[in-house]
Parts: sequence; C-alpha cells; structure tokens
Amino acid sequence: MAEKIEDLTITWTEDGIDTVKEIDRVILSKGAWTTIIFRYQDYNRAKQKYGTDKYSIRRYQKRNGIYRQQSKFNISSKMQAQSIIEALQSWINDED
Repeated sequence: MAEKIEDLTITWTEDGIDTVKEIDRVILSKGAWTTIIFRYQDYNRAKQKYGTDKYSIRRYQKRNGIYRQQSKFNISSKMQAQSIIEALQSWINDED
C-alpha cells in the first residue's frame, strides 16, 4: 500500500531477488483515480536472467489516504504493444 503516487511500484522481491523488476513508468492521470503504465521485466529463475520487456497499465484508487490497485492490463510483448499503438494512432488520426 502506498500513500503517494511516487511510491507505487510493480517491483516484487522474493528471497532477495526482484522477480518483477520495474524499468520505467509514466503517470497517465493523477487524482483519486490514478493510471500508470509500467515497463518491467520478469526474472527467469531457471535461466537466472531477466526476460524481455513487458508493459502493464494499472489503475489505483485512493481511499482513506492509501492507493489500492483496482485493475490492471498486462501487455505481454512488443508486438502486442505495437498493435495497441497502431490502433490508437489510427483512431486519433480519424478525429483530425
């Protein structure tokens, strides 16, 4: 649980190893409902190395001074991320 947006993270540590390592983040919206997109990597214990970049869009609601995750959408590959970008870009271009 976090009280400030800056403290929200998807890094997850088990046995001293960051099994989910946050690489970067962009805050898309702030307020009682906050949306953040994270860039991260999962740790592969068998190979003892981090995998390729993945992305996650997460929504948090602030209640009683604490941000709680309400929903998430994981983008599992660069190809899926590119498809989302292309779809959004085409819709945005249609509005012009």
